[in-house]
Amino acid sequence: MAGTAAAYQSAEGGALDVDRAFYDEIATGDREPVESFTVPIRSGLAWEVPAGHVCRLVTLDGPQVGDLNIWNLHDPRERLWASRTRQLQRAHVSTYDRLWSTLPFLRPLVTVTSDTLAGYGQDAEGGRVHDLLGTRCDPYVNRMLTGEDFDHHCHSNLVRAVLPYGLTEFDVHDVLNVFQCTGLNDDDRYFMKDCPARPGDHFEFFAELDLLCALSTCPGGDLSVPMWGPGSDVDPLEFCHPIGVEVYRVDPSLLAGWKSPERAAYGGLHGMRRPQWGR
Repeated sequence: MAGTAAAYQSAEGGALDVDRAFYDEIATGDREPVESFTVPIRSGLAWEVPAGHVCRLVTLDGPQVGDLNIWNLHDPRERLWASRTRQLQRAHVSTYDRLWSTLPFLRPLVTVTSDTLAGYGQDAEGGRVHDLLGTRCDPYVNRMLTGEDFDHHCHSNLVRAVLPYGLTEFDVHDVLNVFQCTGLNDDDRYFMKDCPARPGDHFEFFAELDLLCALSTCPGGDLSVPMWGPGSDVDPLEFCHPIGVEVYRVDPSLLAGWKSPERAAYGGLHGMRRPQWGR
């Protein structure tokens, strides 16, 4: 139908074209575990993923939503740009999609290599998983809607997680809601519904740069209980579960010919001339 084509497109072999065979080999080839830990319920942790490594997020013992932030390890001004990723990829990401960084860098931070929920598709209510439509829950909105303070929303969990890396609340940014099922209703309003993940489901990505990642286990758990509005007087604590984090070093032979993407080629003058100092 006319007018329904994606707005952002590139030619075959262009910036948006992904070498699927390469990432298939990364997903299925030999790898060595280098780190494994658990993010407890209603908390957040941060960790490093070196370029050329793979990171897997796992629902260990039940459905659980996780809010993911990503930065360039060496320059946190470069970080996940959720809104541009929605335009360049899609609003709900899966295998072969990339998460892009902010201006003036504009390059892939990660490429999704494996997703056990890839077959979920769109459900009868229009819900899809791994959401870039919304963002993290936070104590400011919670106070505005309920008049109460709560210190373990995803924003706060991420703030605490990145403090050891010298980052602050101002560095926390719009997230990828991993394992979260969301969509837009008939009034074009954002909705969240029960997380479809089961024990052992995973979402895995390949680090295109040296990364700092942080994950919050949402205090809403699997989101089967509303966080605000009717029914939100029930504490969903029993529906909260931990998420496992695994980092792997892939077989170096699989990386032959690969290199980290360069930052955007645009010169950054924005129509201005370079200053001429003295004569």
